[in-house]
Amino acid sequence: MQTANNKFNIVVIGQNNRLQYEALLFAASLRHSCPDFAGRLFVAVPQPGARWSQDPSIQDEDVLKALHQLGAKILPFENRAFGGSYPYGNKIEALLALPEGEPFVFFDSDTLVTGDLNSVPFDFDRPGASLKVEGTWPRPTLYGPGYDGIWRALYERFELDFDSSLDKAQPAEYWRRYLYFNAGYFFYRCPRQFGERFLEYACTIRDEDILELAGQTLDPWLDQVALPLVIHALGGGRDALPTGLLDGSVTCHYRLFPLLYARESDHVIEVLETVVAPNKFKKVLKGYDPIKKLVLQRKGHKIREMFDRENLPQREQVIRNKIKSKGLWMR
Repeated sequence: MQTANNKFNIVVIGQNNRLQYEALLFAASLRHSCPDFAGRLFVAVPQPGARWSQDPSIQDEDVLKALHQLGAKILPFENRAFGGSYPYGNKIEALLALPEGEPFVFFDSDTLVTGDLNSVPFDFDRPGASLKVEGTWPRPTLYGPGYDGIWRALYERFELDFDSSLDKAQPAEYWRRYLYFNAGYFFYRCPRQFGERFLEYACTIRDEDILELAGQTLDPWLDQVALPLVIHALGGGRDALPTGLLDGSVTCHYRLFPLLYARESDHVIEVLETVVAPNKFKKVLKGYDPIKKLVLQRKGHKIREMFDRENLPQREQVIRNKIKSKGLWMR
């Protein structure tokens, strides 16, 4: 069993778009909030190739220099299965470039470290992933099959035990009864083992005509369809970590900067505005308009004043529309 004192690697994706700036923010927040982190931080960068119409790699020398100053290691990787047609596949293929046999935690780049990662009691023998998730997939059709039939077909396709994956405290045909994660973070003891299984399952689901999936949309949900199958196959589950740490007091998966200012705590805002303050990072981060305008020019505080964080609208679309009405929505 792994404990919080064991070293582990962290990996985020960086490429020649907003993700390079998000990766830089992640690295800065890690060094700020967890200065004693003893593992390695990898920024995995897809390389140009047949599966990209343009060069996806980080080409901004200032971004690369800033990442180096923060102790991040650039990890080039090749896209053999995914690429421009499904960039979410980067989080699958990047795993195969990580050091074999070394425990890892993958984070989506649009994440801030806001507390001590060393305090998280990872058991790297039991993989887990983010439970900050909504019932986005599947969407059963009028003529069936339902949730049970769709998920059962996937478990049976990969010779996995379906019944042991269920949360039987939840009612049948309610999405929370079935193992489902947000792919915003996940972890395991070996990235190669996890990545090979993830790649196999995702490609099979994409490429095979599985009858029960007729009428279901896999873009952008493919990674989140395959992920619970991988975690279940490797002996993990929904109870792999205590609640309230990742996607809680230790990390914040903010997704978009307007939503960050609308929804997140004062502590998250403080971390964000502290780590962008040094001039050597500020001059790089202002290359991305949402950071430049909302964070550095502090227009995000206008968004913050629009919402009561103790009484936020239940639907994210309502938050988005209110921000758009004031001309402050940007991504």
